[in-house]
Amino acid sequence: MSVDGFIAGPNAEMDWMVWDWDDALKNYVIALTKPVDCIVLGRKLAEGFIPHWSCAAQIENEEQIFALKMNETHKVVFTKTLKSADWSNTVLANGNLSYEINTLKNQEGGDIIVYGGGSFVSSLINKGLIDEYHLFINPTILGSGMPIFQSLSTKQNLVLKLTQGFDCGMTVLCYEIKKD
Repeated sequence: MSVDGFIAGPNAEMDWMVWDWDDALKNYVIALTKPVDCIVLGRKLAEGFIPHWSCAAQIENEEQIFALKMNETHKVVFTKTLKSADWSNTVLANGNLSYEINTLKNQEGGDIIVYGGGSFVSSLINKGLIDEYHLFINPTILGSGMPIFQSLSTKQNLVLKLTQGFDCGMTVLCYEIKKD
């Protein structure tokens, strides 16, 4: 996200994001995703995310191990329009968002990570379904765009767990939900 809280520009552009990550940031993401055994996605992002990682897993380079993790991990795509999933390791969910996410959370297994567009993630945030945030702050101020924290109906108090800056200019802020 940008310093001013946008995850995409006004026309959904993402050309402002830092893509030349340093090794420390790559290692942070690898450590973050290692315990993950379920990826939750919104349909719009899934249509690019899943095919990208499927192709990337076939290319022998330094990112292949991460691509294999993304490709082989069980994925749940939330959709109101798709009727079947043509992607491997993927199931569709189209029921009540809170019920479906809480069912996933109550299953045995590792961590769940969410990748999704602004409206999908905002829905999860608004329903209080996110337990921990890892906000990857890019050294850019956009002034306008697609916010991640849109239309919140209730305040959410957070506890800072970690702040880490990286040589590529990005900073990660890790927060968890404050328990009352």
